[in-house]
Amino acid sequence: MEFPDREALDGLIDPRPTPEFARVHREPASDALDDPAAVARDELDRLDLDRLAPGATVAVGAGSRGIHAYDAVVAAVVAGLDDRGFDPVVVPAMGSHGGATPAGQLDVLAELGVTAERVGAPIDARMATNPVDTVAVGDGGLTVHVAEAALEADATVVVNRVKAHTNFTGPIESGLTKMAVVGLGKQRGAKAFHSTAVAEGYVEALTAALDPVAEAAGLAGGVALVENADERLCAVEGVPGGAFLDREPALLERANAEMPTLPVDDVDLLVVDEIGKEISGAGMDTNVVGRYRVLNAPDPETPEVKLIYVRGLTDATNGNGTGIGLADLTRAAAVEQLDATKTYANVLTSGSLAKGKLPVVAPDDEFALRTALAALGADDPDGARILWVRNTQELDDLWASAAVLSDLPADATVVGRGTLDFDDGTATFDEA
Repeated sequence: MEFPDREALDGLIDPRPTPEFARVHREPASDALDDPAAVARDELDRLDLDRLAPGATVAVGAGSRGIHAYDAVVAAVVAGLDDRGFDPVVVPAMGSHGGATPAGQLDVLAELGVTAERVGAPIDARMATNPVDTVAVGDGGLTVHVAEAALEADATVVVNRVKAHTNFTGPIESGLTKMAVVGLGKQRGAKAFHSTAVAEGYVEALTAALDPVAEAAGLAGGVALVENADERLCAVEGVPGGAFLDREPALLERANAEMPTLPVDDVDLLVVDEIGKEISGAGMDTNVVGRYRVLNAPDPETPEVKLIYVRGLTDATNGNGTGIGLADLTRAAAVEQLDATKTYANVLTSGSLAKGKLPVVAPDDEFALRTALAALGADDPDGARILWVRNTQELDDLWASAAVLSDLPADATVVGRGTLDFDDGTATFDEA
């Protein structure tokens, strides 16, 4: 599909001046662990490993998210299991990510630094699963799948971050339970889960499926990770396999308190330089931008963002543009980065079809800004409330238009001033 260039569009929307901006730095108070890998290794003592015989094979579930020190933590878990006399093997526990292929999932792990050489264990990336049970969820039923690689091991340990989910809210969201139920289910399990969850409820589907997964995979427990607002690990905790549902709510509460947010809740235009799967399962954190865009789940009450403009994809997402549909505008350069196969594999599996839709495609930044301001009816650009961020994970440094500055929180400091400059239509900030 060809999109119109500037020559074809220039006459449709008159040029508009852009407001002045300030460069803003935030320093939210937060602690971080000095050596999270060492903590992870020690926390294995909390797991249900005593029942295992020496030499038992332990599948270590590893996911697709960009998490601080994740490669070091996974390597520490592997080393800790090896020290205890077990035989660890890493199993990608990421549902359909990586295009739902073994090679793709290996590539995703490699992007996160998780390779066989780095962590000291082989990686079994087979996509094959077996159905282990069918459970009732509301008025429906869910066929629970578990990866053959996990079923063939004597026990399973999952390593994942606990945080707010991008599609729903509840006592358990993203974390150990979700990795065990959805991640270890590979594409077939993830698809079955999401089809049921959209209709009957995410928390209900997770809780119903956990016991069958735990029994079939010999779930010995998990290593839960919590990041602070600076994206550094502030908590690492071993959770026994039978305690996921009891312990995760408190860990989620800690994660929510640490979660980075936009500095204000009322935004006319949010400009996001990059989206990607390593940033969020939805490409950009839906809790940050205030949009879930899923069936049977209302959007978050705050923040209220009227328009979102996405400029591109991260290199690490390898073309998976899930989340592009959360935007109202993008640019041709971002579309050129999209891999439709990987994006569709993700959204078809999750059922979040809106996240794979293509927004209006502008030829460049200048025309995208012009279009957004016109759509907002911003005849006075100085009144437009605009935030410009690199991505929804890195929110400590951003640009804010002049109209936002009086509402900045106490942890935000103006460290510079600048105006937008457009070179061949591409935006850069000319800092005074």
